[in-house]
Amino acid sequence: MAATAKSQDPLIEKIEKSPYVDMVFDLPLHQVFTYQIDPKGSAALGKRVIVPFGRQEQLGYIIGERAEVPPGLAEAAIKAVRRVVDPAPVFDCRDIALAAWIARYYLCSLGQALATMIPSGRRTGTYSTFADPEEEIAHRIPELSSEQKYALECIIASCFKEKEAAPPSFPCSRFLYLYGITGSGKTEVFLRAAEHILNQGNSVIYLVPEISLTLQTAEAIEKRFGAIATTMHSRMSPSARLTQWVRIQTGEIRVVVGPRSAVFAPVRNLGLIIIDEEHDGSYKSGTTPRYHARQVAMHRSSVEGAVLVLGSATPSAEAWKLMGEGTIKRLNLSRRLSGGSLPTIRSVSLAHAQGCLTRELKEEIRKTAQLGRQTILFLNRRGFAYFYHCQACGYELSCKHCSVSLTYHKQKGRAVCHYCGYQTVPPRACPRCGSLEAGYKGFGTELIEEEVRRTFPDLRIYRADADTTSRKGSLEETLALFKAGGFDLLLGTQMVAKGLNFPGVRLVGVILADTGLHLPDFRAAERTFALIVQVAGRAGRYFPDGTVIVQTLRPQDPVILQACALDLEGFYAAELAQRKLLGFPPYTRLIRFTVRSKEEARVERAIENLASIAAPLLPSNGDMLGPAECPIGIISGNYRRQLILRGTSMAPLHAAAHTMLTRYETGKDNRVYLELDVDPVNLL
Repeated sequence: MAATAKSQDPLIEKIEKSPYVDMVFDLPLHQVFTYQIDPKGSAALGKRVIVPFGRQEQLGYIIGERAEVPPGLAEAAIKAVRRVVDPAPVFDCRDIALAAWIARYYLCSLGQALATMIPSGRRTGTYSTFADPEEEIAHRIPELSSEQKYALECIIASCFKEKEAAPPSFPCSRFLYLYGITGSGKTEVFLRAAEHILNQGNSVIYLVPEISLTLQTAEAIEKRFGAIATTMHSRMSPSARLTQWVRIQTGEIRVVVGPRSAVFAPVRNLGLIIIDEEHDGSYKSGTTPRYHARQVAMHRSSVEGAVLVLGSATPSAEAWKLMGEGTIKRLNLSRRLSGGSLPTIRSVSLAHAQGCLTRELKEEIRKTAQLGRQTILFLNRRGFAYFYHCQACGYELSCKHCSVSLTYHKQKGRAVCHYCGYQTVPPRACPRCGSLEAGYKGFGTELIEEEVRRTFPDLRIYRADADTTSRKGSLEETLALFKAGGFDLLLGTQMVAKGLNFPGVRLVGVILADTGLHLPDFRAAERTFALIVQVAGRAGRYFPDGTVIVQTLRPQDPVILQACALDLEGFYAAELAQRKLLGFPPYTRLIRFTVRSKEEARVERAIENLASIAAPLLPSNGDMLGPAECPIGIISGNYRRQLILRGTSMAPLHAAAHTMLTRYETGKDNRVYLELDVDPVNLL
């Protein structure tokens, strides 16, 4: 009977030889645990299972099977799997290898890496998909410009697995950068390249930074590729994401569109990874493991022989430097293709403005409405006003749990902390001295909406920020309605600033360009510059009269001037020179240790302990910044301190950090939490 089972079912044969399985957990534990398989014998590599772990049950990931008990363990001490979650494996050896690399590079456990890669939830029989290509309504594929043709031919040449077969006239590189002004047709080049890859029998991963851009890109993908494409993003339910994951795994899906986590999609025969808006900070994860999708994509493309094409109108400083060195091949798109031209950009001082809108911006809004065109107003700060100040004694109303000001939300009638969610009713008089000369200063999107409605009562106005688009599907509805001309003026935060294509937009107004310019972070200038250039790119994409008004309190700041002049060469030259002088990326590499605790004394002891461990481990070409209080010293009642390792290469920093972690864990305080960030994108 057993022999018959072996001949008919290889899986049964394997399980008969492997009564034990090795697994890892979504915990900061750098070890593998062995369990007996379940009574039905269905536990196998690549499945998730429920097992007893300590005094509770835990979800585990099976990464191996074994025939014998590990050395040093008694068979009686090995517990059995209680329940198998997956009927078939949801990950394989290739996924485990990628997770192992993530664990090594980002200094987390293998289980934490696997948990980040693989969607949670249970598989269902229903899923969303694009229509069959044969049922699609015919759509017009635009003619390519000469620049687009050259860029596409370079990408195709790089996609040849055997380099000897590539056309000799085009440079071959596994890493390419499509650097083009806003509206220059980057998306069409990406789609044509994807089409070529699919015709070769390979698959494509297409990354975009925002869910709003995911939806726009998905629409273009749907028209082009139909049922072999899918989207994956955080607004999908865990079960829906896992169902799509399995369809990708089986080869049913060959084009995957999504934000950063889509870089893990288990596509077969990966041929191309596209990272649109490469500069965007959302490609960096804010939770363990703090991976960067760009770094993961570079690793996957190297290991799997795929081509990586990045794209942006405002490349990251790292990418700009690599393009200058020739590590990444730069492909240029220098003109708009839809009848539009680069907008006229003017900076206007807010110093003497009455209210939040300058005379110049009001005039352009009025003119735009008279022309039957649309306006976007951008402010990267939601709420009504963002700090409470007493003119008599200087008191400022701060969150009781965080070292940040409370933002006033007029519609809620509450002062709210955007870090921990704490809320309170704003005081009518100063809580410290009782003065009535106290109140909220500054402005957020709520206040701007109120002023715009008062100034332009005849315009159809909509505000798009985290407060108005929290309902599922509301952001998509808003953007679709605006694109169709359903209202005249869209006021919003970052969700309306990047990548979106609205044909009717003539005017873009940046309400306050300085909001992030002087944050205590070395990337503040880069972020401000990119945001101004990107939001300006929404104007005049189909007409030659696009106009951008940039309101600022610092009209002579070099970053503001360079952004308004669209002087990318000048900005990056100055920014990189300053980074090199100060010893910051891309000329150095950083590993950031952040400790937090409810008790200040404990967090001080922990960071000093880390610093004493780190001091003798620093490489000859490296140093240590700190220990110091984080710029935001308290969040959610936790005191925060940081320590940063800095060096010219990552390998010695990794070695030092790994040793630091090992020694720190030996006598760590369980009331102190350690966060580790390799290649941090901000230091707040």
